[in-house]
Amino acid sequence: MKDYALYLESGPRRKKTMVHVFDLLGCVATGATTEAALDATPDAIRAYLGFLRRHGEDVDPDAPVRTHVAEHVAEGMWLGQGSPYLVFAPDLEPIGTQEIETHLRRFHWMREALADWARRRTAKQLDTAPKDGGRSGRAVLLHVLGGPGGYLSAALGGSKGFSAVAGAAERGEIALPDALRRIDAMASARVRATTREERSAVVQRPNDVRTLRKALRRMLEHDWEHLTELSRRRGGPLAGD
Repeated sequence: MKDYALYLESGPRRKKTMVHVFDLLGCVATGATTEAALDATPDAIRAYLGFLRRHGEDVDPDAPVRTHVAEHVAEGMWLGQGSPYLVFAPDLEPIGTQEIETHLRRFHWMREALADWARRRTAKQLDTAPKDGGRSGRAVLLHVLGGPGGYLSAALGGSKGFSAVAGAAERGEIALPDALRRIDAMASARVRATTREERSAVVQRPNDVRTLRKALRRMLEHDWEHLTELSRRRGGPLAGD
């Protein structure tokens, strides 16, 4: 039975909590309390494994799941929401070429799922917000679109071109599916071009610590979080999976 190490961030008194599953980088679970987030984690792991299985990875979404809390951060800013300021112990480890390729492949699958969904939506469908509240599909995709540029820029001291693509998509000069795919390609090229020093660098900033591994984690987590958000809606990207 696979035992997954969990890394938690939570607000005061174990309220709003996000669980990070580093063994499945990108997989997260959230809850209004720490207990609720932990309860949601096995299903989140199975959903992520199911996504990977459908894309050809040799994983079993139906296998029993065991978890344990490896680290719990409860001090800092924006906790429980995927705080960009916190760093967990595994974030500090250098990252190798094989890992990078695994993470970029999974990131590409997520981007393709979002891009294909956007392609199949009409403008009206993309611009209509859910009746029970929340942002429109277009607003979610525009929010997701530029994430990789911000994460990579923080870790690598700059990443050119991402803001230009995001801005063009916001102005309607580039179709959303094309913009999502462009940034996917740009992010992958930038990460593959990193040096050994960049892949192991730990950059200390006044409010946080930045590493390439942390940037990749947040790229994957952010896309997965909003891919699953959209998929909970009728006709969402993964609704037919």
